[in-house]
Amino acid sequence: MKRALIFGVSGQDGGYLAKLLLSKNYKVYGVSRDLETCNLSNLRHLNILENVEIFSGTANDFKSVMQVLQKSNPEEVYNLSGQSSVSLSFEQPLETIKSIVLGTQNILDGIRQHNPKIKFFNSCSTECFGDTRDYVADELTAFRPLSPYSMAKSMAFWQVANYRDMHGMFLCSGIMSNHESPQRPESFVTQKIVSSACRIFEGSTERLYLGNLDIERDWGWAPEYVEAMWLMLQHPEPLDFIIATGKSTPLLDIVEKIFASLDLDYKQHLFTKNDLLRPSDFRVSRVTPMLIQKTLGWKAEVKIDDIISNLVKSKLSHE
Repeated sequence: MKRALIFGVSGQDGGYLAKLLLSKNYKVYGVSRDLETCNLSNLRHLNILENVEIFSGTANDFKSVMQVLQKSNPEEVYNLSGQSSVSLSFEQPLETIKSIVLGTQNILDGIRQHNPKIKFFNSCSTECFGDTRDYVADELTAFRPLSPYSMAKSMAFWQVANYRDMHGMFLCSGIMSNHESPQRPESFVTQKIVSSACRIFEGSTERLYLGNLDIERDWGWAPEYVEAMWLMLQHPEPLDFIIATGKSTPLLDIVEKIFASLDLDYKQHLFTKNDLLRPSDFRVSRVTPMLIQKTLGWKAEVKIDDIISNLVKSKLSHE
């Protein structure tokens, strides 16, 4: 039985990854900041809470990292922890940078000291590429981060790459596009739209307020993305891959599709608000997942219309 340790096990990706690994007969360990106060509803909702052994700890504290590595003695480590909201990173830049950069450094050094043969996956983001309106980014495209979140993710990416080169360890980063599921909190725009539209459908008179509608992003399905994470650690050599659908959709199209699925006209309910605009933002994110398709055989199959249908159905059933 293989052993895997997940930093960030209580989040969207952590829950789906834990479920996938359990289905592959792994012994799964997770790390959560405070077991007495943390929210483990995602694991509970996926019916796997009793099957995951969870340690109290944080990647920001090196002693804590070493303790969980020693207790779990894993063969694979997945780093999905750290502040994950681009918008919030403008309000809390220091916390964002610390949680991502310091956390990644502690895990890398912990693995090196405990067992350098451990395979490691780091969660990176296509936000690091910045605006790609004139081209499609691939794994060789330079990063041009435009937020504290993407700056921190960019640095963590290079931390992983440098440790891999310096120490010959199996370390890799998945550069992931936006990916959704019912486990996303409402602080993320897709769930905010879905939640508001469903409440309006059920009789609410609320308005939906958004910031910049003139953006395009690549939206995927989270349960598929965690399979790509796992496949990356099964490959003979550590490589960095873009994990995405390869198709970007305008945010306004997302809004229209969500409201239309409920027989609602978004124009009657959608309003923009200047204080929801980010201090800096970019319009288009376009990336290609061709390398991971060719190398690992992974391809996103769930399309944007199916993602929207799944999110709306889940919200209406109050899952």
